[in-house]
Amino acid sequence: MSVFAHLVERLAELLQPLFHASAAAAAIVLFTMLVRLLVHPLSRAAARGQKARAALQPRIAELRTQHAKDPQKLQKAVMELHAEEKVSPLSGCLPSLLQVPAFFLLYHLFSNTTIGGEANGLLDHELLAAPLGDRWADALAHGGPLGGAGLVYLALFAVVTVVAVVNFRRTRRTMAENSPVPTAGDGRQVPGLGAVTKAMPFMSFFTLVTVAVVPLAAALYVVTSTAWSSVERAVLYR
Repeated sequence: MSVFAHLVERLAELLQPLFHASAAAAAIVLFTMLVRLLVHPLSRAAARGQKARAALQPRIAELRTQHAKDPQKLQKAVMELHAEEKVSPLSGCLPSLLQVPAFFLLYHLFSNTTIGGEANGLLDHELLAAPLGDRWADALAHGGPLGGAGLVYLALFAVVTVVAVVNFRRTRRTMAENSPVPTAGDGRQVPGLGAVTKAMPFMSFFTLVTVAVVPLAAALYVVTSTAWSSVERAVLYR
């Protein structure tokens, strides 16, 4: 963690002439963008995989008709089709999974008062009037929702809400276009997946909860990454 802390401090020093007291916050945003840039090739692969899976739906429907009375043959045929077309159902998960370590590094870095036995100097940095190690509850306790720190959070909530609405509409539209219900490979609907599918368009709004409960530094990562994802999906899935 000390190596990561040094990286953030170095980035903050480089950005200090431009962002002054908010240089560490700018460094976190830059770090997030670098992480997203690194996983972008996987995001492109995930987009290609999703398009390929959508293109296979008519052929899978034919297989269901052919093997309607033999679930085992149907499952084998679907697996062979995916292998033949080199389509992996898990490819879309990789970009998100690879970002988890970076998020938790930031979370722990700005949740600990000491690093390597020394005082955590990063906790002294702020975004405008909001300390990077504080949470929304701290902002409410010191100045209320319209105080200096409270206004920073209101701005973040506004950005997340706009992105969530855009993602909500896009997800609803995508689900309407891809009407076939996902199955377990044997023609039966995956148990419980119907409820998950209905809740999926609302998942973006859960980001508001994350921003409210994690340290501001981690919230900046979440907001930046969520905004990046929205723009990236608009470009890759057009």
